[in-house]
Amino acid sequence: MEKVLDIQNLHATFTIQKKDYEVLHDISFSINRNETVCVVGESGCGKSVTTLCIMQLLPNNGKIQSGKIVLDGTDLTQVNRKEIRKYRGKKMGMIFQEPMTALNPLLTIGYQMRESIMLHRGLKKKEANELAISYLQKVGIANPESRLKQYPFQLSGGLRQRILIAMVLSVQPDLLIADEPTTALDVTIQKQVLTLLNDLKKDMNAGILFITHDLGVVAEIADRVVVLYAGRKVEEGTTEQIFKNPKHPYTIGLMNAVPNVDLDEFEIRPIPGTFPNITEDIPGCRFNPRCPRAHECPLCVKEAPETVEVEPGHLVACHLAK
Repeated sequence: MEKVLDIQNLHATFTIQKKDYEVLHDISFSINRNETVCVVGESGCGKSVTTLCIMQLLPNNGKIQSGKIVLDGTDLTQVNRKEIRKYRGKKMGMIFQEPMTALNPLLTIGYQMRESIMLHRGLKKKEANELAISYLQKVGIANPESRLKQYPFQLSGGLRQRILIAMVLSVQPDLLIADEPTTALDVTIQKQVLTLLNDLKKDMNAGILFITHDLGVVAEIADRVVVLYAGRKVEEGTTEQIFKNPKHPYTIGLMNAVPNVDLDEFEIRPIPGTFPNITEDIPGCRFNPRCPRAHECPLCVKEAPETVEVEPGHLVACHLAK
């Protein structure tokens, strides 16, 4: 299968009070064409930082220290700031969590869609307008001609998110990054957006990187799953491997924290303890202070675990997995 994105041994830091703190440690995974990879974990685990590294949009105090981010054969870490603009939008597009912050409230939907299409696809205004209408129709928006004349504040959250998806897809990127795009939507609109992304992925022959903390969304859309904890990849596998046979105690904890509403009586079982701050120095496995099985292995508090393959395509970074 052809790889759209290949991240290799990515390390990134944030500088706080003149000291560098590691926010991503040795992250590696890839995305093929017509494949959706979901990155999951608690808030602060490094999901959004990973997407910012890919888009080369880290804040001023953030820096990629080492590693490769290869998009269609080009290592983005070696591309300068001026040249990277050619890749954003054209080669990779991003759907943000809150479309109201991604769309300019002072410009019409039509102006914003045409601007993107004309810039990246080199079309004239009339052709760009026709293409914008066709993509609004593809994402299920009725009366697209009238929608192009409206401003973002005149539309519902679900409509704005569909328009943002249409805007990103109209440029036909090879990689689509969706950073929790359904979080602000109600469940019925959420279902429609997930179905839409699945359908369009096949039509576009693109790869999707989907960021979420919702395991229900993961089950709905993912082909493969990458689990992050405190800036480290702790487990990776197919959706079936992760859901039916989770190996890392953190992944198991995430599964147990989801209540089973099919039972007459159910309880929420949160992961004990608190998520570590990036400034905390935790020896051994970063999860060991919260791990219910850390007492079983002396190495958990002494050495960081290596990633092992427990079955084909199923990777786990845990001493107990061996």
